[in-house]
Amino acid sequence: MAQDSKKKNRQGSKKGISAEDRIMAEKKRKVQDLREASINPYANDFTVNHEDLARAAAIPEEDLCGEAEMKEEPEVFRVGGRVISAARFGKAGFFKVRHGGKELQVYVRKDNITPDEFKAFKKCEVGDHIGACGPLFVTQKGKKALKAEEFRLLTKALRPLPEKFHGLKDPELRYRMRYLDMVMNPEVADVFRTRAKLVSYIRRFMDNLGFVEVETPMMHSLVGGAAARPFVTRHNALNMELFMRIAPELYLKRLLVGGLERVYELGRCFRNEGLSRRHNPEFTMLEFYMAYATYEDLIELTQELLVGAIREIVGKDRFVCPLGEKDEVEVDFAPPWSRITVLEATLEGLRKHGFDNIPELERWDDDAVVKEFITANGLDEGDSGLALELKEADEWGKRIGALFEAFGEDNLPVDRPVFVVDYPSAVSPLSRRKDDDPKLVDRFEVFVAGQEIGNAFSELNDPEDQRERFVKQIEQKNKGAAETMDYDEDYCRALEFGMPPAAGEGIGIDRLTMILCGRRSIRDVILFPLLRPESGDESKELDQE
Repeated sequence: MAQDSKKKNRQGSKKGISAEDRIMAEKKRKVQDLREASINPYANDFTVNHEDLARAAAIPEEDLCGEAEMKEEPEVFRVGGRVISAARFGKAGFFKVRHGGKELQVYVRKDNITPDEFKAFKKCEVGDHIGACGPLFVTQKGKKALKAEEFRLLTKALRPLPEKFHGLKDPELRYRMRYLDMVMNPEVADVFRTRAKLVSYIRRFMDNLGFVEVETPMMHSLVGGAAARPFVTRHNALNMELFMRIAPELYLKRLLVGGLERVYELGRCFRNEGLSRRHNPEFTMLEFYMAYATYEDLIELTQELLVGAIREIVGKDRFVCPLGEKDEVEVDFAPPWSRITVLEATLEGLRKHGFDNIPELERWDDDAVVKEFITANGLDEGDSGLALELKEADEWGKRIGALFEAFGEDNLPVDRPVFVVDYPSAVSPLSRRKDDDPKLVDRFEVFVAGQEIGNAFSELNDPEDQRERFVKQIEQKNKGAAETMDYDEDYCRALEFGMPPAAGEGIGIDRLTMILCGRRSIRDVILFPLLRPESGDESKELDQE
């Protein structure tokens, strides 16, 4: 059989016809044959009981009997699904179908169905969608099957699925043709079912705490909500340049002023940045704000939210998570989670990188000490990366922020979630300053397995302080900084009407899904990640049957 197939492929190639084109031509002929026999190859008049296949798949073989021993009026199941394997022998055959993540074997025999149904059966192949109705029984080999007493071909697939042995493995093709990826790799669909469960749990959790779900604009006239490079678009009728939102923060806080004292939004944000395992320019975030609360309150709320989601979806507090590109680590999510300051994490990272003569922790609030350490170790030598950041840093907070990102983040504890606290105000333009140390802010980020999944802080509600920080952002932009916010006078005006003391947070849904599903790339948890345009017909690269 394999030799015959190879021979046909060679013959097709000699004639300039690819294997896929040859197979598609044959499938189209079958569609035409069905139509000439007055059989609709794209029917939509067969009723499927959508729970039946899952119910049937769950029944143990020992609870069933053979075809000859079936009772006179057995329970009948109406199922539909895609054919994922087929075995024929003369006037009968077995199809394995998949629907809703479950699989069931369907037995079709000429004596049990009508002549037209048998004609459709003969034209049916792997990849097609079928409907079948009948009771369950156990085959002579002890396998469960549905005995088709009614059979319908519902959709004839014109393109062949990739050959099983080679499958669909190329990441670029899998992301580009996600629909085919889920057919060939059913565990991929499970990732997105898990993601849906996560979003559903979050909504229930927030609603039960009295938060109101809202929708805020996706297109902004100013760059705001976070320091990042925006996507630019244009409204033709208004002749306005607009920016796809970086974050919904400033609109949500306006709602606190208006009296919606607990608000949240689950939605897309857009940042015009590079691609990586953890970054996609279009991503989903939960962002919420709580009046009369501090960042300490949100530490407790975050822990409760995430532990609850993990226990409902994963079912246990301890499980293995990806760590970097290749490693993995068992993470214990049982509360309470630990805390570490930005300075502590930075110093620990510097030690792990082998730096000598690191000043004691209490001396690191002196900018002269920090600059001396940077210069002594040559960290500002060069014109890119960390060196460039340190050269351009004009104050203590920016230097500490750059050192933390370079050395602190990658050396945080990975076997338990950790809250990183006490960020410099210079890298937190919307956070409330600490009363006892204005160089720092009331802010935390939560990290799991070395990956930041949430950012929260007590909100700045002093309009004059906010104006000063916006002015600093403009000064940085004028110096060439790409990731800054615009001056938003309307937001400052809103603060002048009085925003209650509050705390807010953003949690990345994509990164959280990566942790729950054990995925290393953010593209694995986004249904249709951004890709370059196709350079050619990518489908020709698939291994066909």
